[in-house]
Amino acid sequence: MACGQEHGQRESRRCGLLFLGDWFGYRLHTDPAGSTNRLLPHSRHRSNSPVQSVFQTIIPAGLITASGEYRRITQTSLLPRQVNPTRSEGRQQTHISERGTVVAKAWGGRFQQATDPRVEAFTESISFDWRLYEVDIRGSIAHATMLASVGLITTEERDSIAENLQQIGQEIAAGEFPFKQELEDIHMHIESALIARIGDVGRKLHTGRSRNDQVSTDIKLYVRDAIDQLDALLKAIQQAFVDRCDRDIDLVLPGYTHLQRAQPVLAPHYWLAWTEKFQRDRERLADCRKRTNISPLGAAALAGTSLPIDRNMTAELLGFDSVAANSLDVSSDRDYLAEFVFAMSLIATHLSSWAEEWILWFSTEFGFLKLPDAYTTGSSIMPQKRNPDVLELIRGRTARIVATVPQILVLLKSLPMAYNRDLQEDKLGMFAALDALSPCLELAPAIVTGAELQRHVINARLEDGFLDATALMEYLIKRGVPMRTGHETVGKLVAECEGRGCRLAELPLQDLQQACDLIEADVAEVLGTINANAALQSYGSGGREPVLQQIAAWKARLQE
Repeated sequence: MACGQEHGQRESRRCGLLFLGDWFGYRLHTDPAGSTNRLLPHSRHRSNSPVQSVFQTIIPAGLITASGEYRRITQTSLLPRQVNPTRSEGRQQTHISERGTVVAKAWGGRFQQATDPRVEAFTESISFDWRLYEVDIRGSIAHATMLASVGLITTEERDSIAENLQQIGQEIAAGEFPFKQELEDIHMHIESALIARIGDVGRKLHTGRSRNDQVSTDIKLYVRDAIDQLDALLKAIQQAFVDRCDRDIDLVLPGYTHLQRAQPVLAPHYWLAWTEKFQRDRERLADCRKRTNISPLGAAALAGTSLPIDRNMTAELLGFDSVAANSLDVSSDRDYLAEFVFAMSLIATHLSSWAEEWILWFSTEFGFLKLPDAYTTGSSIMPQKRNPDVLELIRGRTARIVATVPQILVLLKSLPMAYNRDLQEDKLGMFAALDALSPCLELAPAIVTGAELQRHVINARLEDGFLDATALMEYLIKRGVPMRTGHETVGKLVAECEGRGCRLAELPLQDLQQACDLIEADVAEVLGTINANAALQSYGSGGREPVLQQIAAWKARLQE
């Protein structure tokens, strides 16, 4: 490629980025080497909240009943002015609604009969894919920008398309944009409204793309945004756990296996255990984001196009890292959705385990924890009750989220390449998982911060359960006793204590020495729960120094 031609293409992309940024309130950032352009939000568009969320989309008017439930879209007038059926509708199939509005079918050229209304009701997806409207408009403006840069539309046509798409988006966000099932999905709603406003110029928008790559692009943009929001929510939970470590650093808790008391650990060791789990969740999301952030736009239906489109430009405009190399593959690829719902299911599983543990700790039988009143409820008949309903619902909603994993896998398992209409169902599980998970994540940090450990209850029973038995066994190992022999010796001493109704620390030294003549008076330094915890010193263990080390590491890590 000649240097001048390459320079011209770079300038064209730069102009496209500037244009797209103007529409969405972004600024153009070029790296110091001058090789990469990115759109970054202006400071005035940044939210102070780390979780200004993709989940807080305004629900358009007409999608919600008085009881708050979603309803299937019924026939309503969509267009601000009716499509004139005598104009150049081309070979598009038309359908006359009950209100007399003529609705063109994008695929209707070879059909002679109108679609059965029952089929329209059966095949519509606007009742759930309306929420893709913002990413659909974002992708379409990028596509129009590219079409203008390669000469397939004029800059004036590009400007008209972008301006009207922005207006349509504002109407949807404000709840002023009615929907109708004849138009099937959000993509055709937006395109039909655009054509109604600017005529043949609007018909040019779909040049060089299919609904297949358009839909895939929209879902990838949506999932990418959702991943970023979930990451921020997970980080907020991690921060809540790390923030309470200092105030709980002197409290020893029993650690459990099989729900039986096992060894003593500092309370912050628990908090950092959850922090680690949520870190793995964040890393899984980041890994999923890498495969999500590959542009399908320009793959068209399945084979690409003979038109001189610039797929690298649209990828750059939309913030994708690269362009999909195989149009046949990417037009039907939903691997990233399967990965995403699995990642969400593991997040939910971790939340459920945490909720279950704290539900137990909140019970009278444990009594370890007091939850804030704001996150508990009462009983309609028993006046004394305080129920951990929020934690129970977090645990319960995990079922809804986990169920989406087999849902998407079963959907995908028998599909031949490339696109099949089955994939219209691909978003339902993802939306369901996202809608169930996000409020759980949003509530969790406040519960973590507001919960109070009941120190008097914990300390009153801290010596129960022989939490120092392993420390005594390791004391013997340090004196040359084989591990299995030491294990058997301490097991017999525990049985002796149970028979006497005493603790290991209460056994006379001579009784300990009778069990093993290598025991000396310094054994007292490891007996008792506090001493047993203090003896823990290995990296990552629950003793004081290792825990302090990890607290410092996590404080620094979360500031990065």
